[in-house]
Amino acid sequence: MKKKKALITGVTGQDGSYLAEFLLEKGYEVFGLTRRTSTPNYDRIKTIVERITLVQGDLLDQHSLTEAVKSIKPDEVYNLAAQSFVPTSWNQPVLTGEFTALGVTRMLEAVRLGYKEARFYQASSSEMFGKVVETPQSEETPFYPRSPYGVAKVYGHWITVNYRESYNMYAVSGILFNHESPRRGLEFVTRKISHAVARIKLGKQKKLKLGNLESERDWGYAKEYVEAMWLMLQKDNPRDYVVGTGETHSVKEFAEAAFESVGLDWKKYVETDKEFLRPAEVDHLVADPAMIKKDLGWSFRTDYRELAKIMVEADLELEKKL
Repeated sequence: MKKKKALITGVTGQDGSYLAEFLLEKGYEVFGLTRRTSTPNYDRIKTIVERITLVQGDLLDQHSLTEAVKSIKPDEVYNLAAQSFVPTSWNQPVLTGEFTALGVTRMLEAVRLGYKEARFYQASSSEMFGKVVETPQSEETPFYPRSPYGVAKVYGHWITVNYRESYNMYAVSGILFNHESPRRGLEFVTRKISHAVARIKLGKQKKLKLGNLESERDWGYAKEYVEAMWLMLQKDNPRDYVVGTGETHSVKEFAEAAFESVGLDWKKYVETDKEFLRPAEVDHLVADPAMIKKDLGWSFRTDYRELAKIMVEADLELEKKL
């Protein structure tokens, strides 16, 4: 039986690396699109880099994307690459738009021109809901983004719907709420917390400075969320889904759980700093994942406390080696 082929943009990122591992276990031939850089960073895929095929391409360069799709003829395309850090989107709004918004159009064009039979997955985001108009947020909730990143993701979401309806392409968006793991970048608040907890426990750091402690998010485990992406491309008919836990917890609660996992009291170590506040805050995001549970049978398995523990333990191992 012929192996299924999948092309992943953003394969070296948190989600891309977990998805590549997941698809390899499913027996796929996996291709990863990577930008040429003077110092390639394959840390997250180092255990599987020999088992996947890396293809050079760039979301800013239409020709490279079209050629990649044309030569691979993938059964499935997962567009996970983006400028994905919200605070950076304020400093680099135009670049964020190029990657996170127009990059989606270029990828859809690559599929339309290169191999239209491919099924296309777009990584949408709960940040599109922003200043929420209803709680919890479902597939029917209107968007109200509150950052250049959120605005760019809304564009990426609607252009995917547009290509699906205009060109009869199998193209879907997964509206994923916050999903974390030990592979999260150090600039993200959950990893910033777990990394600091590990360093404080080992006596390498004294304090942890955070922004808005009351900001609430729906936090899940990235390793489980990539399965939802895959399930969405296995359906007969394409449709978009909200993916989350349906629970919301504050930054303070996450920090408390992380410190608790190593027997420390968070209040002794955490300080708030205005430097880490956003120009426009998103206060309360929580998913209504009823549709994906009903249609695809997917639901989260790891709660935020267990997730915090997993991340702290991984960072302890990392810091002990340094």
